[in-house]
Amino acid sequence: MSLNKKSVDDINVKGRRVLVRCDFNVPLKEGKITDETRINAALPTIKKLINDGGKVILCSHLGKVKNGPNEGESLAPVAVKLSEKLGKEVKFISDYHVTGEEATKAVAEMNEGDVILLQNTRFRGAEETKNGEEFSKELADLADDYVCDAFGSSHRAHASVAGVTKFITAKGGSNVVGYLMQKEIDFLGNAVENPVRPFVAILGGAKVADKLNVISNLLEKCDTLIIGGGMAYTFLKAQGYEIGKSLVDDTKIDYCKEMMEKAEKLGKKLLLPVDTTIAAGFPDPIDAEIEVEVVPSDAIPADKEGLDIGTKTAELYADAVKSAKTVVWNGPMGCFEMPNFANGTETVAKALSETDAVTIIGGGDSAAAVNQLGYGDKMTHISTGGGASLEFLEGKELPGVAAANDK
Repeated sequence: MSLNKKSVDDINVKGRRVLVRCDFNVPLKEGKITDETRINAALPTIKKLINDGGKVILCSHLGKVKNGPNEGESLAPVAVKLSEKLGKEVKFISDYHVTGEEATKAVAEMNEGDVILLQNTRFRGAEETKNGEEFSKELADLADDYVCDAFGSSHRAHASVAGVTKFITAKGGSNVVGYLMQKEIDFLGNAVENPVRPFVAILGGAKVADKLNVISNLLEKCDTLIIGGGMAYTFLKAQGYEIGKSLVDDTKIDYCKEMMEKAEKLGKKLLLPVDTTIAAGFPDPIDAEIEVEVVPSDAIPADKEGLDIGTKTAELYADAVKSAKTVVWNGPMGCFEMPNFANGTETVAKALSETDAVTIIGGGDSAAAVNQLGYGDKMTHISTGGGASLEFLEGKELPGVAAANDK
């Protein structure tokens, strides 16, 4: 997949209608937005297009919309918040049909620098999620050019992400990426495709199954692969260790053995926990005092489970990133939301904050952990997409990236 894409800096939008796919999938509580991160992330691209005299038409999905269109998943609160942040009215098209008469009329009346926001694209159901031709064409009919700035949705071949681009191309328009997408491509894409070495990848999280292709792809690309989190116990079992009541995926033990052999064959370092932090079970409540001990990885008692990497492992992993030039981290080292089992994740986050390497955090739980522990501003890049960043790390082609014009 080519990563050299045209961006909003490569087109002239003066007087032109520009459809911008953003990621406004924000958490709402009683109609109020509880986390504005995604809205703030979209502002640089929107401001650029306004300043260049474009007629800016924003679209996004919000929520899963399982039971058809409803006010609880309307983008109305986003329009209010955007108006406030941009210091100008963002006209909201409340029509559940998204691209109906109301939208067409509003676009026809736009002046340069005006902004409108369409209703939730998933209100069109399968037409959006199954990349329907008709809906893709209706979206394209509203605009002259298209900008994709929704990295969090770029791994989905939906009408507003992929389908629309075909019809924009047919009418001679441009399909480009916004600043947010550009940053993700520059950091995540290039970290994997052209990393500055030594390149260290750290994978954690609960399930091996979620990261199968990532492990395999990264072993080919990186110099050192570090495994932590719940998925490490399947690797330990594959080494022949007893793991007590720890999380394990017995169907993936052979896969883990294959990966250990692959690392050896390719001459890559594969680091696994040498010790583990164990308890009889989860504390309840999460900050309750419980008995916790650190034991070697080959000495986990039958009635205990591993809930974090051990102290020696945490130091070993922290050492491994010190000499790195590129580090990609996806998934926590243990149950970091519980104070008793946060040490592994915190030690790794601290080491990343102190290294000179380019440090890239792949969305989801690892982004939450880094921010929660107060190291967010010390990282080079924190990805905005959980699933999308994983697929990038797998080496998969992302529909939203592939659909943009190459430079």
